[in-house]
Amino acid sequence: MFRKIFLLSLLITGFQNFAQNQAPPQSDLRLYDIVEAVSADRIESDIRKLAGFGTRNTFSDTISETRGIGAARRWIKSEFDEISKECENCLEVFYQKDFVTKEGNSRVPHDAWVVNVVAIQRGTKYPDRYIIMSGDIDSRASNTMDFTTDAPGANDNASGMAGAIEAARVLSEYDFESSIVYVGLSGEEQGLFGGAGLAKYAQENDWEIIGVLNNDMIGNIKGVDGVIDNRSFRIFSEPVPPTETDDARRMRRFYGGEVDGISRQLARYVHKTTEKYMPEMNPMMIYRLDRFGRGGHHRPFNDLGFPGIRIMEAHENYTQQHQDIRTEDGIEYGDVVEHVNFDYAKKLTAVNAINMASLAWAPPAPEEVEIGGIVEPSTKLQWKKAEGENVAGYKIYWRETTSPQWESSRYVGDVDSFTLEGIVIDNFFFGVSTVGKNGHESVVVFPSGTFR
Repeated sequence: MFRKIFLLSLLITGFQNFAQNQAPPQSDLRLYDIVEAVSADRIESDIRKLAGFGTRNTFSDTISETRGIGAARRWIKSEFDEISKECENCLEVFYQKDFVTKEGNSRVPHDAWVVNVVAIQRGTKYPDRYIIMSGDIDSRASNTMDFTTDAPGANDNASGMAGAIEAARVLSEYDFESSIVYVGLSGEEQGLFGGAGLAKYAQENDWEIIGVLNNDMIGNIKGVDGVIDNRSFRIFSEPVPPTETDDARRMRRFYGGEVDGISRQLARYVHKTTEKYMPEMNPMMIYRLDRFGRGGHHRPFNDLGFPGIRIMEAHENYTQQHQDIRTEDGIEYGDVVEHVNFDYAKKLTAVNAINMASLAWAPPAPEEVEIGGIVEPSTKLQWKKAEGENVAGYKIYWRETTSPQWESSRYVGDVDSFTLEGIVIDNFFFGVSTVGKNGHESVVVFPSGTFR
């Protein structure tokens, strides 16, 4: 009898250990539902509405109900308010603003308030952890100081703003563990004022930002070079944070990590999730903060040490950006609605929605990830466990040092250290993510320290 009980005990223990080390589900069918729920028709309607305000120059009319930046931001707020009403007040909608003056600012024609419209969908477990999707409210004519000429800004950037509103409509139907922020930022064309203001607001209010998805021009499929492509899009990300310490820079010299900063890991996350749930799309990771010599509203967040990326079309048409509406030499200039592809804007909005949902359903990332294994035929990793009932365990990733994407992974269960036998530390880069019981993962964390 004792032998039977002992064997039964071993069997139960073995089963428990087996179950404990089994990876959670690999897919979440809700993400496919989210992709399907995004509406090209609603995005088109919102783009037409925004373009219909004539100009949305940050320094344009703020009194009129039909023209100018004031009317545009009030309409955006009313849309967020209506979405919140439909989901039983699930959004906290407010204006966040900062005052800018013309003194010392070459692109500011007169003193004015730069006003952002913010809608927060508060998380159920981690209300102070945030994923942000931003679009820009403002537009511009050929002369950025000209705040009266028509500048419909249909693609730049009514498309991104419409995408943020549509994402709020779709995701407000769900509950998430972390908070999601949908925001319209102003002052982008004059110096990224809106992003800088909200980044500072986030810092002052101790926001833990998981990632900023800056959407700037997500509606054009025909490039100035004639290439037409309705599947590809670019993900811009900087390699390492500008706020990294001298110790971190010294460590990189000996242990690597030149392309493994927090924004680059966020870009890899978006790339991976998109390929899995929207395989028809072609995400292009661009190893650069932004387009050559240009800027976007994720940069002010990067400047303060927050992870942020830019998501945008693959092929730009410069005759339709920052141009007065006119025809010259048979070329039609101007950023008008007729040039926007609404189905493409729908696809990129869905890219944002599934990534925000996945991040917001995932547990927190592991902290204090360290690596060891010098002159050994193995690689050791250790980390501080994430807190939360949704944590199932951890996954170790590795890739060749020249590879842009994580190539291999191993789910190692609910442990705080693991040794990869037979994998030489010298030949690969490594990272660790937290895996939730629902299958959603945190962003991969690159080791920030070493141990023996």
